[in-house]
Amino acid sequence: MAAIPPLPPQGARLHWKQAPKRLRDAFEAWAGSPVAEAVTQPSGFSPGVAARMLLADGRRVFVKAVGPDINPDSAGIHRREIRIISGMPEDVPAPRLLWSHDEGEGGWVALAFEDIEGEHPRQPWDLRELDRVLEALVALGERLTPNPLPPGVARGAAETFPREGWRTLRDEGGRRRQGLAPWYRSNLDLLAQLEAAVPEAVVGDTLVHFDIRADNILLSPDRVWFLDWPHALVGAAWIDVIVMAPSVTMQGGPPPEEVVAAHPACRTADPEGVTAVVAALAGVFTEWGSRPPPPGLPTLRPFQSAQASVARDWLLRRLGEA
Repeated sequence: MAAIPPLPPQGARLHWKQAPKRLRDAFEAWAGSPVAEAVTQPSGFSPGVAARMLLADGRRVFVKAVGPDINPDSAGIHRREIRIISGMPEDVPAPRLLWSHDEGEGGWVALAFEDIEGEHPRQPWDLRELDRVLEALVALGERLTPNPLPPGVARGAAETFPREGWRTLRDEGGRRRQGLAPWYRSNLDLLAQLEAAVPEAVVGDTLVHFDIRADNILLSPDRVWFLDWPHALVGAAWIDVIVMAPSVTMQGGPPPEEVVAAHPACRTADPEGVTAVVAALAGVFTEWGSRPPPPGLPTLRPFQSAQASVARDWLLRRLGEA
């Protein structure tokens, strides 16, 4: 099993009291109760506030909030999550959105969710917990087929699935390309051709989370909860387990082939389409991992690079090169 990377999935967190007073006042006006305690939650790739709140009247909520000075893209990501989670069916195992606040362009965005009592999966992965998550992922795909959101709320995977990593490294990589093993440097044309086949491969009518990792999962005694939905796409039902697999292996779980083997949608998927998606993942994680860290996300690039290593090995095995 692979070692857990030294840097965990963490953004640069702010304490609730560091958020603008106008935002905190707006939250308490909605809640009808002052905040008695705010406990910052360290895990997850979003900068800004991420805190479990205890209100003076005894209620609990989870709040996340970000402003444009922390990371220029994060406010837009929060806005996209508001649109997606607002239309989610009640029985989907995702925390309900209770309140949102958007100051508009150049301002802060905040979301308040029901607080879920649960724990992230243990690291390294425990196989019993992994089985629970994979079973829940199958059920999630069945519930979200067909896509239950109104048209246009979630983007289509065929249009937006990242698939230009190898092409970028081939055409613009320069020194970043030099860190690749010789086989990859010699086969960048083939790799770019493989990833270019992604749009046709990922067509489907399932709402997929597209960012499932241990830090986006909570395990309660009777349920598996999937958190953080801003990147949700509409596409093939097997996308989520393929995208999740490299992080599982990277964090001490079994090889990707074993992670995806039991998923019914993967068993019926076109093998060449799956290989195209694995190639795209290997390419974008490799290319992203070679970039400087984005503002407020100091551990993102090492985390992506660790997933890239797993995805590249997986791709070699699928191509018969390992």
